[in-house]
Parts: sequence; structure tokens; C-alpha cells
Amino acid sequence: MSFFSIIIPLYNKEDFIENTIQSVLDQNFQGFEIIIVNDGSTDKSEEKVFQFNDSRIHYFSKKNEGVSIARNFGIDKAKANFITFLDADDYWYPDFLAVMHQGINDFPNQKIFSGAIEIETSRKRFPAQYSVTITNDFQLVNYFKASQKESIIWTSCAVFHKSIFEETGNFDPQIKSNQDTDLWIRIGLVYPILFSGKILARYIYDKNSLSRNNNLLNAKMNLLKFIEIEKTNQDLKNILDLNRFSLAIKSKLNSDKILFNYYYRGIDLKKIGIKKRFLLLLPPYLLRFLIQLKLTLANLGLGSSVFK
Repeated sequence: MSFFSIIIPLYNKEDFIENTIQSVLDQNFQGFEIIIVNDGSTDKSEEKVFQFNDSRIHYFSKKNEGVSIARNFGIDKAKANFITFLDADDYWYPDFLAVMHQGINDFPNQKIFSGAIEIETSRKRFPAQYSVTITNDFQLVNYFKASQKESIIWTSCAVFHKSIFEETGNFDPQIKSNQDTDLWIRIGLVYPILFSGKILARYIYDKNSLSRNNNLLNAKMNLLKFIEIEKTNQDLKNILDLNRFSLAIKSKLNSDKILFNYYYRGIDLKKIGIKKRFLLLLPPYLLRFLIQLKLTLANLGLGSSVFK
């Protein structure tokens, strides 16, 4: 039986999926199965997958229903006790599974394991910034305290014991973007995270990513489900306000005043800092200029997004 079940949701990633699959096959730890869920791709993604001949690859093709349903489909098919996700345009370094396996063996009572990532733009790679001290050793962290900059759980660089989905639920299919953040919050309310600061995966910046589509704002995570809990959990409140800030900025860029006001009213402005309060007051044309500036700096490996 495989130790890991690796779930790869696939939708129109013909330019990336070969490298993604190869990064799995090149792992130092080889005890795994790969579950590829083709979510109705219309490009040559399927053709790229069929180039690989490995009995550990299990391929499923279904109509397009969104990444949440595709990942949930993979969870149902998984045979291993430990599940990990890999987006079809991301990349693992060869020691990802080996380091996760070591963490599982060394800390058998823990159920969620994650590692640091680096970000690749069209011009440069640079490490993600976290609100915890970075070392190559494992450390047990609170999801909310550790995710004030980059999320300590990143979809393509974390491992989950299968039993946690029975307690917290799977990905919410009603959410078309930020569905991962919604699940990480639900998990973080129950479990601590065992985090390794060693860079184990690479996020490939794809300008066509679904998560950057402002037309999906109304389908983003339902923050109302946490409204009672955040009243007594300041760490949760801080994370939710970071998401509200990001959604408010995107709503303004999308000229949606009603949605902007909805997210804006939920933010504790005293807690988010002067810079973010200033950005919320700017007109859309200035925000677009600053976003383009931040993207340019990101391409040079300088700074992190203030619109997160």
C-alpha cells in the first residue's frame, strides 16, 4: 500500500503538467500513488499525461465542475492514510516527500505537515516570507499566528492525515476561488501545523490563474461561517481581516461598490496598519498603478504583495 496519495487536479495546464508529474516521479521517497483528476480540460493536458507510463498513476476524467470538486473526488479515491495535493502547474523538489515522511515518523501524533515554498515569476525565483522564524527543523505552529504574511499551509506543499477531512470537511464546492484558504482556516481551528522552513516546492506564477479572475469575487470564501468564532478568537479575526482587505481591494478594482463596502465594514481598521488603511482609500487607477509596480518588483524578487 502507498504511504502517500498525491492528488493533482488538472484543468488546461498543457504547458506545465509534464514538469509537475516528473517532479513527483523524481522524488527520493517513492512510496506513493498519483491521482490525476482531469476536470474537463479542453487543451492537450490529457495527451501530456498519457506520455507517462507508470502503474502508480491513476487517471480520471470528468466534466468541468471546479477545482474543489476535483480535489474532493481525489480524496474519495485516495488509498493512503496521508494525502497531499499538487496543483498541475507547480513543482516539488526531490526531497519533498522524504522530508514529510521524516516529519510523520518523528511526530506521530501530528496530522498536518507543511514546508516552505519559493515563488517563480517570469524573471526570478524568491522564497516566500512567513511570520515565523525560518529554520530547516520542524516546528509546531498555530496556523493563524504563522500565516500573517504567506499562509503556512500552501496547497502544493502540505500533507494531511486522511482522518482530518472527516472532522473538518473537504473543500467547499460553492467557493470558486480561495477555497483552499477556507479549508485551512477550518483546519487551523482544530489542529496545529508541523512546519519545516526548508524550501520543498515551487509556486509557478501563472497570469491566467483562476484565482486572479475578479469576476469570481461573489463566489469567494464565505466569511460569514466564521463570524461568531472570530468574536472570541483574535488570531482568526486577524486572518479574516487580511482576506477582507484583499477582497475589498479587488472589489474596488472591479468597480463593485456594494461588495467593497461589505468587506470594508467587516475590517477592524485599527489592527490592519496604516499602509493598508491608506490603500483602501485610494481610487482604482492608483491601485492599478501600485499593483503593476508590485508585480514588477516581484519579478525582480523584491517585496511581497500588499494586496494579500
